[in-house]
Amino acid sequence: MLRHLYDWTMSLATGPRASMALGAVSFAESSIFPIPPDLLLIPMVLARRARAWALAFLCTVASVIGGLAGYAIGALLFAQIAEPILSFYGYLNAFQVFQVKYNAWSAWAVLIAGVTPFPFKVITIASGATRLDLVVFIIASIAARGVRFFAVAGLLYLFGPPIRTFIEKRLGLVFTVFVVMLVAGFAAIKLI
Repeated sequence: MLRHLYDWTMSLATGPRASMALGAVSFAESSIFPIPPDLLLIPMVLARRARAWALAFLCTVASVIGGLAGYAIGALLFAQIAEPILSFYGYLNAFQVFQVKYNAWSAWAVLIAGVTPFPFKVITIASGATRLDLVVFIIASIAARGVRFFAVAGLLYLFGPPIRTFIEKRLGLVFTVFVVMLVAGFAAIKLI
């Protein structure tokens, strides 16, 4: 089923309403959809490199708005669905401890998930469930998603089709290594 969904998503990149599809996939991926918008962004930028920045902007805006939808899912459905389950199993207090710890590092969580291959929807929903400060959430989402989509569009704009394989197979790893090194650097500074 996931392969069928992948193929369907890829077919949207060549349709007459490709930009609308890109915006819709970017929105949905931040809250419920399993396929990342990069799969549409890459062929669309390669087809019309002059539109790279506009397409990256569209991805970023739609993704942040979709992230707000994910936040709303976490905030509005937590009490009805998750809270009774946590309470039944005696984990409600443990969740409250998690909530305090999560919100202390939340900007990092949003930044890391927004740039790396980690599913962004998990963090958007968790941010709503823990009632993360909405301004922090929005700023971190804009920064993370902007870096991700503008980096992809920029690489494609500068290098064209030869960079496609690198982006599809290794850019997530590069972002992940960068984030790990950044966090390790801050941790080392804190220890000194």
